[in-house]
Amino acid sequence: MQLCLTSWSLRACSMPEAIGIARTLGFGGLDMGYFYGPALSKPDLLADPEAMARQVRGLGFPAPCFYHLFGDTLAGRNLADPATLDRNAGDFRRVARFCAAAGIPTVFILPGVCNPGQSRADALAVSATALNTLLPIAQAEGVTLTIEPHVHSYLESPALTLQLLARVPGLKLTLDYAHFTCLGFTQDAIDVLAPYAAHVHVRQARPGALQTKLSQGTINMGAMLGTLRDAGYGGWLAVEWVHQDYMDTLYDDVLTETIACRDVLRAWLRR
Repeated sequence: MQLCLTSWSLRACSMPEAIGIARTLGFGGLDMGYFYGPALSKPDLLADPEAMARQVRGLGFPAPCFYHLFGDTLAGRNLADPATLDRNAGDFRRVARFCAAAGIPTVFILPGVCNPGQSRADALAVSATALNTLLPIAQAEGVTLTIEPHVHSYLESPALTLQLLARVPGLKLTLDYAHFTCLGFTQDAIDVLAPYAAHVHVRQARPGALQTKLSQGTINMGAMLGTLRDAGYGGWLAVEWVHQDYMDTLYDDVLTETIACRDVLRAWLRR
């Protein structure tokens, strides 16, 4: 397993600055997306995927995973809205082409929310249909498509996540234990998802708090890493402390927690 950072953790930085920090701290890559200072321009990427890919390659630093958001918010153009599929598929063809040209092996998107009039079962059914359309687009470009179950989506339990995976054969996860921990799931209940992970986000959390200081959370990092290893995971571990309004993640020292987590991960991996 290798360590990387998420660009949206370094929200005040430019992309070259974020890469410089990641490199200085000994991380081997930087996940990229459309958010904050170290962001890629979504309009520019969709207009000319190959040109954006050349820019990313020119940065000279691996980008293990790309975060694509279809709309401007978690609910905007979300996968559980049946009216969005054609437009989303058109955009995703460009995104997959960009990832392939930029050498980014994995893309993650969000599963969708419970839209007006929908139950969780309704949202899951619509989202599964959308993902069965998007998955072949990614596969044709040699890119791994993943979804990230998250707080405020319709996909807020390991059991529902397994249902979705069964309905979209070949779909993988960007797995973040923190989202399930925040909702009160025990770690062994989350472990069943490890065999489906193609990318992993790492931060500390506890019930009721999506993010907390490393010393104050309930995620057993060593046990999580052992579960991933035993499931055959050999990919990237993306350290993801953030400073955002989302879920009150505004009060941790991102740099301090990132370094402390890096040291914990390195110590386990050295064994």
